[in-house]
Amino acid sequence: MRHADEDDPELLALVHRYVTPDRRHLRLGGRLMRMTRPERTTFARELGEAARDIRPREPAIPLEGSRRERRTAAWLIAAVRRTGFRERLGDMLLAGEVRLAGSAYCVTLATFATPADADLPAAYLDRYLRRPDLSYYQTAAMGALLHLDAELRSDRAARFLAPDGLWRQWIDGPPRKEHHGTPGTAPEGGCECGHPGSGSGSANGSLPFGHLPAQPSCSARPTMTPSGPRR
Repeated sequence: MRHADEDDPELLALVHRYVTPDRRHLRLGGRLMRMTRPERTTFARELGEAARDIRPREPAIPLEGSRRERRTAAWLIAAVRRTGFRERLGDMLLAGEVRLAGSAYCVTLATFATPADADLPAAYLDRYLRRPDLSYYQTAAMGALLHLDAELRSDRAARFLAPDGLWRQWIDGPPRKEHHGTPGTAPEGGCECGHPGSGSGSANGSLPFGHLPAQPSCSARPTMTPSGPRR
């Protein structure tokens, strides 16, 4: 992992240009949904401008950094749909090597909205729903897959959501998980990961760079941290 300090001036320069201005890295995901519509519109415009300004290969550099760099890079990639990063983001999602970054990769894949992008959260769910003791990005991946099913008019999520499917096995397995309704919904006002809840409206119409979901929905969240390192 690269670190944004004086020993890595290339990464540090990109952080100053794209990650930390106006605390951008702290305003992604759930905080985006808690903005007012004018605030969200302004933020989306500025994010889109930054995404268009960054050179095509430059997002690869912050993708080697910490979670704040990786999350921001994923959103910048999503904003202008740099689909050349699809395979790398899919590999990083499956690896789960940096805590709290995977949800941003799910946002990006959901934004690309092609069958190839749906394959990646499906592969993630195939692997990690078999581990109910691990609570990583199962909810974000399911939200991304549901979003992609709606966009592509497909039903890839159906096999996971069957009564005896992997989703139910993961939900019912340890540690105990809070239920927030069926997949594809969220509590009123939205959830921490940024999915708009009932009555909160959608941010998509305010985003100048296309149909960018704030974050795929989560329908369950663990009430305790599983043993072992969280990814």
